[in-house]
Amino acid sequence: MELDKIDKDLLNIIQLELPLSREPFVALDLRLGIGSDEIIRRIEQLKMRGIIRLIGPVFNPRRLGYRTTLVAMKLQEKQLDMASQIISANPMVSHCYERDHDLNFWFTLAMPEGEDMDTEVRKLGDRLKSETTLNLSAVKTFKIGAYFNLDGHTKPVPAMSTYHSGLSDTDFELSAADRTIINVLQQDLPLNEKPFDIISARLAMDADEFLGHCQALLLSGIMRRFSASISHNKLGFLANAMACWKVPSDMVDAAGKKIAAITEISHCYERRTNSLWRYNLFAMIHAETEETCRAITDKICADTGLDRKEMILLFSTKEIKKTRVQYKV
Repeated sequence: MELDKIDKDLLNIIQLELPLSREPFVALDLRLGIGSDEIIRRIEQLKMRGIIRLIGPVFNPRRLGYRTTLVAMKLQEKQLDMASQIISANPMVSHCYERDHDLNFWFTLAMPEGEDMDTEVRKLGDRLKSETTLNLSAVKTFKIGAYFNLDGHTKPVPAMSTYHSGLSDTDFELSAADRTIINVLQQDLPLNEKPFDIISARLAMDADEFLGHCQALLLSGIMRRFSASISHNKLGFLANAMACWKVPSDMVDAAGKKIAAITEISHCYERRTNSLWRYNLFAMIHAETEETCRAITDKICADTGLDRKEMILLFSTKEIKKTRVQYKV
């Protein structure tokens, strides 16, 4: 069944934001021209079809006392199924893909600040029988946020690009109420006229007070957004590629900012390197075809001056896991 214009408009809106209000679907009906009951029905249908994975908060892990990293492993073919099962069951892994490279198994891992990330990555490598294990933590963040434009890719990039000179945003103080709300909010939103009333009732908290805390978390940057997670494959974005460049340090900032402005780029980071992996600038590309992904990287190189010969393009061959980590605070 094809998506109609209202479905596409709905998906475009809720990928970016679902209003943190008592009746969020009523707020949407003013933009879509249909009743809130119909909006809820359509979201239910989109969930049944696997297009919407869930609706919930996206938190800044560092503001919650967590760090994240990208892990790359080289696994033998016979180890992939077992590794996929182990990683899929790991609650601190959000994304995992097989990729067409000698390093064929990639995933993102989150851990509390006080724990040793290098040790945990090494332990996972041993458990998965990885021949090579790389811990490629981020140094700078230029963009976080997948957005799949269903209006012919003509709209400007939403305000998801966030530039940091470094990962120093760890100055925060969460109250006891903040912690309680963060823990309970990390679930799929109930499809009800007043979904936040249902969640706040579990805490015996007034709904307006609850939403006030949620809005404060959003304004402070602790919560990046409250939105829908979308299955891009179901929408025709079948090609998923990770582009990696070897970039001189004095070119990283300018290139990262330009790459972040491209709609098809969902994530862009500068990452640490090592003797086995010299690529330091990463960009995730989502498009309909592999040819489009290659065309995007060609344009990036032309626009930024990055050397095409110093780039590698890794296509996903299998999605193992894609979810949002539930951070316990």
